[in-house]
Amino acid sequence: MKKGATFAALEPAKPLYDAQMCGSFYFYKMSRILFQKTYTNAHDLVDLLQSRGLTINDPAKAENYLEFIGYYRLSAYMYPLLQIPKEQHRYKTNTSFDQVMMLYRFDKKLRLLIFNEIEKIEVAVRSAIVNIGSDMIGDPFWMTDSRNFIDAGKFRHTMDLIDAELRRSREDFIVHFKQTYSDAYPPAWILAEVLPFGVITNIFSNIKTARVKKSIARKFGLQVAPFESWLTIVTLTRNSCCHHARVWNKQNTIRPMLPNRMTNSWISLPTDTLRIYFNLCIIKYFLNIISPNNDMKAKIDALLANYPAIDTAAMGFPRGWENEPLWQ
Repeated sequence: MKKGATFAALEPAKPLYDAQMCGSFYFYKMSRILFQKTYTNAHDLVDLLQSRGLTINDPAKAENYLEFIGYYRLSAYMYPLLQIPKEQHRYKTNTSFDQVMMLYRFDKKLRLLIFNEIEKIEVAVRSAIVNIGSDMIGDPFWMTDSRNFIDAGKFRHTMDLIDAELRRSREDFIVHFKQTYSDAYPPAWILAEVLPFGVITNIFSNIKTARVKKSIARKFGLQVAPFESWLTIVTLTRNSCCHHARVWNKQNTIRPMLPNRMTNSWISLPTDTLRIYFNLCIIKYFLNIISPNNDMKAKIDALLANYPAIDTAAMGFPRGWENEPLWQ
């Protein structure tokens, strides 16, 4: 593990863990065992959940959900409902399968809300990188010219991704360019339209000319370092939404950088920067610049109103968040 990496809280218990001191960190060596659990069908899983104290009013419907959604996916929404210690797999009193499905549906709608808002950020950031880069560098093909980038290895990797995207693209404008022009690659404004957002952000981070990067970041009222950091958070959040992963109470693996100064309204209340609320704040910050009259807060208010049982504290929402300047 690299120096500076963060550790999740571990509770070593002999003989499973062997703690070894290395520098200022404890490293845990887990004794590995063979996976011996067998497949359990939906009917038996319902019986198992009931034996653990989960109320299931309609076993047939629960079986159907377990078959078409999957126990493993739904278990992420069962986990918050377990008693402590959770390793005993006993559910809290008066906990029902309906509550599990409520959390599942809320998380699904939250992902859809987030994905819809991130699309606007993707389009705006993509456009800013293409337009400012093309204007300041003065070359329509700057994205595929190694002289414009710092890290040669990173550039080659990016070019491999670009080549792969162009090979499989069936977009009319790509087909037209290949049939009409002899250039090896399309200009930046065409090329960027077929590149995933992660590739676009990698291109930005590798730009050699500092003033180009500063101009792009300044377009969104940020310095370069926090701009890159926040784009990483946006990209990871987008990927979670695309892959239907749990987001509502999940803890991020990367702590976003906090800017030294900001040109637009931000938050002041203490909050956990690893929780989804902070991701929402980053998204809202971008939207307030891209689309000042956006309705993101109204959408969040409506979603929370439809799911009053949701624990917003588990999402990182501080008390009084709605009064923050960012959300006004």
